[in-house]
Amino acid sequence: MLHKILKIVAAVLSLVGIVSLVRIIAAGDEAIETGEKAGLVEPMAWAAYITLGIVILFVVVFVIKNLFTNTSGLKNTLIGVGAFAAVLIISYVVSGGDTKAYKLQDGLATDGQSHMVGAGLTAFYVLIVVAALAMIYASVKKVISK
Repeated sequence: MLHKILKIVAAVLSLVGIVSLVRIIAAGDEAIETGEKAGLVEPMAWAAYITLGIVILFVVVFVIKNLFTNTSGLKNTLIGVGAFAAVLIISYVVSGGDTKAYKLQDGLATDGQSHMVGAGLTAFYVLIVVAALAMIYASVKKVISK
């Protein structure tokens, strides 16, 4: 039953997207850029938002369902989430605010905002190094096992 409902919803959203695309193409770029036909883009955008929302909902539901039905997977997931949280916490502790004033649209960046940006960059660099090491390790292990 759910499969049939999902097929119908997918068909309706696809039809809305196709009709919107044809209307946008028929109106031309100049009409949309000048704003006289700007309303043509909105239905296609809403179809995309609804599709994205449905996909995210189903991913979250099935991931949670799988986590609780597969306890070994739950353990590995919790270890991964804990390691990621540890990287974020350590990155926040290690990074410091920048004394330089950065201009934003709403004024100057605060020390807290600067601290968060530094923490994000530090976490990004750490995760890049970890990913690179994991790829190198997997490659070497694959070569050795042959």
